[in-house]
Amino acid sequence: MRSQELLWKIPYGTKDLLPQAAAGKRAIEEKLAAMFRRWGYDEVITPTMEFLDTFTKGDTEKREAGLYKFFDRSNQILALRSDMTTPIARVAASRLKDAPTPLKLCYVENVFRYEQAQAGRQCEFYQAGVELLGIPDAAADAEVIAIAVESLRQVGLTNFRISLGQVEFVNGIMEASGLTDGEIERVKSAMVRQDLVGLDAILDATSITDDMKNLIRQIPLLHGGEEILNEVYQKVKNAKSRAALTNLAEIYRLLACYGVEKEIHFDLGIIRDFDYYTGMVFEGYAPGLGFPICGGGRYDQMLKSFGTDCPATGFSVGIERIMLSLERQGLARDLRQKDVYIGWQHGKMPEAIKEANKLRTEGLCVELGMTPQSKEQAEQCQKDKGYMRLVYIEG
Repeated sequence: MRSQELLWKIPYGTKDLLPQAAAGKRAIEEKLAAMFRRWGYDEVITPTMEFLDTFTKGDTEKREAGLYKFFDRSNQILALRSDMTTPIARVAASRLKDAPTPLKLCYVENVFRYEQAQAGRQCEFYQAGVELLGIPDAAADAEVIAIAVESLRQVGLTNFRISLGQVEFVNGIMEASGLTDGEIERVKSAMVRQDLVGLDAILDATSITDDMKNLIRQIPLLHGGEEILNEVYQKVKNAKSRAALTNLAEIYRLLACYGVEKEIHFDLGIIRDFDYYTGMVFEGYAPGLGFPICGGGRYDQMLKSFGTDCPATGFSVGIERIMLSLERQGLARDLRQKDVYIGWQHGKMPEAIKEANKLRTEGLCVELGMTPQSKEQAEQCQKDKGYMRLVYIEG
């Protein structure tokens, strides 16, 4: 490709946000950041790039896929952050290791992951979220889920659902199944992809009992209201899976205290596509989108890899996915506050500047015309630029 052609292009998976979209994105981010503060969370900002080892932590082959990697001038391998949970775990385990717990942190950042670009997800995308560190109990999980629900409400979504599961429920069944480690990994991968046909094929090729095969086949179909927990409790016999169901029941009881239980739907097949989750996991869905708009869970082992043993739970919400959901639900609107356009007659620029300064001190969004205009020209500019009111300075 010739260099001149490159001037008009941007890298695969990136996107320009033009004024209206940028204003909508910023409005959503500001609402979320303000809400996180009201819940007692402090914002942190981490570097866009980290050392590769921060994300791989010794398991390079498994974790490196999708990372944008490059060398610095000292020939150390760096990577653009592919999620925010890992950098915040690094910060919490190092610079904030002596901070009083619970440690409540929030962020609004861009992240990078090389994958197939699609509606609502580019290779560079934007997230907001919270991390609650230091509390191993259901109370912390319930607060994080309640914040996720309130986040979606705050940005204007009225029709959505939170699907709640527990990775230890699946792990308990896997451990009791008789599957090999390699078979378990393939089974979980099929579940993450929601590939039921592939799951059947994997199970048919194993030597476990037919009863266990049928139980595993049912896992992606185990979803419903609170009653599903009691029903499934009778079907599973291992202690780990039963403890996971008890944990979900306790979380749900607390979510009812927050008044968000109507948005909760249990889905015991959720295990998410990150391998650091150790307890409850959840995803938020809205009509018309085939992918989650938010998600999170408990990750009690991550900080240990940075040298600090500390339980943790959190979630993130995709900003572009919220914007797409609002648009598809007919809730998107021009979020720019454009109050006054000031036009002025020849020789009246000093007076126009004075009026613009005055209105801006009153908190209004004001654009000052850059050249003299007739009143008709100023009215046309006001209309074209979307300002609610015209102020015209004349002799």
